[in-house]
Amino acid sequence: MKALFIVFHGFHAFHGISKKIQYQVDALRNCGLDISVCHYDVTPEGCRCWMIDDKLLKNFGAGIKAKIYKRISFSAILEYVSRERITFVYYRSFHNANPFTIHFVKQLKKAGVTVFYEIPTYPYDQEAASFREKVRLWPDRIYRAAFCRHVDAVVTFSQDEEIFGCRTVRIANGIDFSHIPMKEHVNDITHELHLIGVAEIHFWHGFDRVLEGMGNYYRQYPAYKVYFHIVGYMSGEREKQQIMESIRRNALFDYVIMHGPQHGEALDLLFEKADFGIGSLGRHRSGVTSMRSLKNREYAARGIPFAYSEIDVDFEQKAYVLKFPADETPIDIDKIVCFCRSSEFSPREIRNSIADLSWTEQMRMVVNEIPSSK
Repeated sequence: MKALFIVFHGFHAFHGISKKIQYQVDALRNCGLDISVCHYDVTPEGCRCWMIDDKLLKNFGAGIKAKIYKRISFSAILEYVSRERITFVYYRSFHNANPFTIHFVKQLKKAGVTVFYEIPTYPYDQEAASFREKVRLWPDRIYRAAFCRHVDAVVTFSQDEEIFGCRTVRIANGIDFSHIPMKEHVNDITHELHLIGVAEIHFWHGFDRVLEGMGNYYRQYPAYKVYFHIVGYMSGEREKQQIMESIRRNALFDYVIMHGPQHGEALDLLFEKADFGIGSLGRHRSGVTSMRSLKNREYAARGIPFAYSEIDVDFEQKAYVLKFPADETPIDIDKIVCFCRSSEFSPREIRNSIADLSWTEQMRMVVNEIPSSK
């Protein structure tokens, strides 16, 4: 079966979303699909382009006109689908439902193509924090139900059986074990503990709760040292100010290390130093109570214990997971210290506990729902 995975942004080696998409594509190939990736990109010269894998499909040029056309013109993709006899399209949401994307999907359906629509996080309205983000989301809020009437299924990582009136295919965020090395050693934590939080940092990650908790901790337990390694770039000025202000107010400059985006060997070395992972601790801020976070799975694949505050059905009963309440209270750092010092968690056992969460197994559930694949 020939398939096309459509993404409305470019790719970066250090970006978790970019890696996730590549893992999904590889998994779909493992499931027998002949699949290419269609993605939007901007050249160093500022030209707006549609790409098929690493080949140019359509160059809109530069300037205002190009910015407009890349949002409303999908004829090049439709021609490619027809020419290559694509029968299945996996469309990743960019919160961009509008009359033009609706027409695009209607044309795909008219050509006999099965269309699955992935919504990475649901619900997502409260992820729009700034006024500008809220304005940009309005067209999607108006048209998304109409958009979903023309797709065959919504792929979700939530437990919802229906989204915007469309049936769902419920999967978990998966892991490509071949790309994520397991932590090799359990560190000596007799005198200090190293926390790690890896993300494209948004307000809903709740890293500020950790910082406030560290401030409380160091006012009570200054002898045993706890360090927090923050890995990734700030998604906006709000997040940067929130985190830096918390570090300053709690005098944490010696204990919080800002590494910026990391990948490959540099990231692997940081995980070797880390003893405990920090997942999302603020998803309640965006109205999400239940999800299957990719970060939780990456920590488990690395073989380290971790904490989060939402409901994740794949980890609720795991012994190596520490749950915190989904509220605004500072994180109890002493609780993390006691948790880690009272038990020694085997990286191999943690990793083996999620063997069923490989991307190949998760995307196989998607392929099994394609009508022509049954």
